[in-house]
Order: sequence, then structure tokens, then C-alpha cells
Amino acid sequence: MRVLSYNIHKGIGGRDRNYRLERIIEVISHEQPDFVCLQEVDRNVKRSRFHDQPERLAESLGFQHRLFQLNVQVQTGGYGNLLLSRWPIIEHHQASLTLRQRKPRAAQWGVVTTPFGNCRLVNWHLGLIEHERHWQVRRLLEHHNFRNRPHLPTLIIGDTNDWRNTLGTGPFAVHGYQHVTSPPSRYR
Repeated sequence: MRVLSYNIHKGIGGRDRNYRLERIIEVISHEQPDFVCLQEVDRNVKRSRFHDQPERLAESLGFQHRLFQLNVQVQTGGYGNLLLSRWPIIEHHQASLTLRQRKPRAAQWGVVTTPFGNCRLVNWHLGLIEHERHWQVRRLLEHHNFRNRPHLPTLIIGDTNDWRNTLGTGPFAVHGYQHVTSPPSRYR
């Protein structure tokens, strides 16, 4: 299975500051993933021409199965997380990961029926402060809808903002999870 996570920043380029969703589609398409976990996906917001990005991305990339989670209201729309799957999502949940007055954050997850059996796929976008991120991991792992399927293989994917790699050796390790990737430091 090929999995891709990408904070698309509403389709606005980090270098040229231009809105071009086609760029995002090209990058994702080139990788040919089975699962895509996107963060900061706009829907009905002026800065992204009032596009329904979840719909456009799913359609352009050929994904029939998707979950969109609105995290932040902006004008008449907002932005959030988008999970795309080649295979059916047979169950889905979400949880608020907002700590007090911090920026709204959330996790979404689905149970996906793959040719290899069912698995749970989590997509999230964590906060910028370390103690906030640690709290968010614990909140997800202790959530009643997350804990009710402990036997399922689980992939927790997304923008963790964990530049110092403290989650893999901290709250994930305590709960028995393996940390298999590290954030690329060359972009910071």
C-alpha cells in the first residue's frame, strides 16, 4: 500500500504564493498513492476561488472514497482535513483535538476495507506547541471510538508539526506505537 500525507496550504504555493490546485494534483498523481491524507484543504473560500477542493481533488485523482472534516470556519466556508482512499471506507469517526483557546485542530479516521484486510487510517493536523501536540496524541489514543477497535492495524498520518521528533519517543511509544518516519529537516 502506498500512503501520502500532504499539507496543501489551501493550494497556495509556499514560494510563489499563487493559488494553483493543479500543482497539488500533479504531485499526488505522480506518487500513485492508495491513501491520501491532506491537511488545510479549502472549501468555499474566496482565497481559493470558492472551489470545493475536496470534490475537485477526489474527482481529479480518481478517488471514489473520501472523508472531509471542516476544522476552521472562514467566511462562508473553511478548511480542514481530507482523507482519500482507493478502497471503501466502511466506518468513520472524528474527534476535536482543540486545546482550550488554541487554533481548532481535529483528527478523522476511517476503517478501510483493503485487499489485504481491514485497517484503520487516521488523518490529523496537530498544533504548533509541543505540550499541545502531546495532549492531542493522548486525546486521540484515549478516545472511546478509537479504542473500540484495538486489533486493527492502524496508520496515524498527517502534519504533526513535530520538528524535534518528540512524539515517537513520547506518547506514541507509551501506547506501543512504532514511529516509522521523521519529518524532513531540510525544509525548516
